[in-house]
Amino acid sequence: MDNNSFFSLDRLVEFGLGMGIANQMINVMNRSMQEMYIPGSVHSIPNIPPQIYYVAIEGKPIGPLNDADLSRLIEQKKVTKDTLSWMPGMNGWEAIERVPAILKLVALMPPSLNL
Repeated sequence: MDNNSFFSLDRLVEFGLGMGIANQMINVMNRSMQEMYIPGSVHSIPNIPPQIYYVAIEGKPIGPLNDADLSRLIEQKKVTKDTLSWMPGMNGWEAIERVPAILKLVALMPPSLNL
């Protein structure tokens, strides 16, 4: 066999090395694609546990509450911006108006209809 033939030992080694490198490149690209964040895709953002809150109503701590529970209390006017609140990570109880994570729920509540 001459060195220009596809079946020569040099050409077969070149071909094998090329296939090995191509296979590694494919594996790296597949791994990168799986780990890539794609806006709007179903599994791109990990599930974030829901935030829990506690509020003081008539001097008693009420909780744990999720966003829906707290919104219901706000709607019923049992919780206002002056109500004391606490959530994990806080050092002590604070008025809701000083806790942005909870104040947003108060701010987003539509005013009651006066018919």
